[in-house]
Amino acid sequence: MPDEEVAVYLRGVAAGYERHRATTTVESVWTGPATHAVPVRSTAQVLVDLVAEASYELILMTYSAAPYEPLLKALSEAVGRSVTVMVVVETLQGAGSALNGPEPAHAFTGVEGVQVWHWPVDVRTEQGAKMHAKLAVADQRVLLVSSANLTQSGVSRNLEAGLLVRGGTAPERAAQHVARLRARGVLRRLQ
Repeated sequence: MPDEEVAVYLRGVAAGYERHRATTTVESVWTGPATHAVPVRSTAQVLVDLVAEASYELILMTYSAAPYEPLLKALSEAVGRSVTVMVVVETLQGAGSALNGPEPAHAFTGVEGVQVWHWPVDVRTEQGAKMHAKLAVADQRVLLVSSANLTQSGVSRNLEAGLLVRGGTAPERAAQHVARLRARGVLRRLQ
């Protein structure tokens, strides 16, 4: 095959790869009552699957958190695969009187190697502002945005809705935004 034909072929393969890589899929994700007429994926299963597929980086953000064993097991396995796991939580101080019980960060103390971050009250520009984001990002490729907190109720009992985004720029941008918030000191490490 002449060099010119090989070059054209390789450019076509590269273009196809880029087009495939840029492909974005979006799925709805639900917690709560199911309807068999409309098949949807459960928040609990999607969250555990997303953690399981992470190979180098996992970012979770939640307002409230309580130990949820399937998630803790998946996080422990991710740390065992040398995945960097960062969890950003609200604090009782930051939530004011809106949260009670143990600190949300305590939900992750049983998983060695998880980095827990927060948005300190002293760097919040608006009084009463809350760390209310609820998302998960695996390897800057997969993004789950949901109304569900990382609690048993949030992922399996309440009526919650979310979107699972694979590909495109949204997962990468979400991870980059969190990284910049950490680099600027907006988010600080708790443990």
